[in-house]
Amino acid sequence: MRTVSYSMNASLDGFVEDATGGFDWSMPDPDVFRAHIEEIRGVGVHLLGRRLHETMLYWETADASTFDSDEREWATWWNALPKVVFSRTLTEVQGINTRLATGTLAEEVARWRDTPGDGDIAIGGAILAAEAADLGLIDEYRVMVHPVLVGGGKPYFARNQRQVELELLDTRTFANGVVRLRHRVRR
Repeated sequence: MRTVSYSMNASLDGFVEDATGGFDWSMPDPDVFRAHIEEIRGVGVHLLGRRLHETMLYWETADASTFDSDEREWATWWNALPKVVFSRTLTEVQGINTRLATGTLAEEVARWRDTPGDGDIAIGGAILAAEAADLGLIDEYRVMVHPVLVGGGKPYFARNQRQVELELLDTRTFANGVVRLRHRVRR
């Protein structure tokens, strides 16, 4: 069965965006960017919220001739990936291999778990991930912790007032101080 993973950048105080909605503090250096490329290679479908979808459209619309080799590789993987967007406001979506969700989050996850193929079911966007966490759908949490305190904003982790036991699977520390943590939910 496919693993449902939630992977995003976060500040040391646990936010994916600061209080103004910014995330420039999480721009990856080349080593961290390579780690993101390695991770996307293991994704079979990406379920994402509207705001993350709009942010990621950059990789489909930017002038690829300006990309370096790593950026071209990322864009190639991203553009080939099936993407399902969850939105209460959009009636259509842009993007390569992208569609609006036709069911609930639980239904889409079940559909992709039953679809033959390899690769994780990646959840992107803190709001969508909070819903997935509330439903008990997330199997792995993967966070790139950046050495910055932003003081508030949108939290990485759902604030659902329930305890979830995790098992540490992997850590990696990068030269720039970013630490990647990978935990599996204990069932």
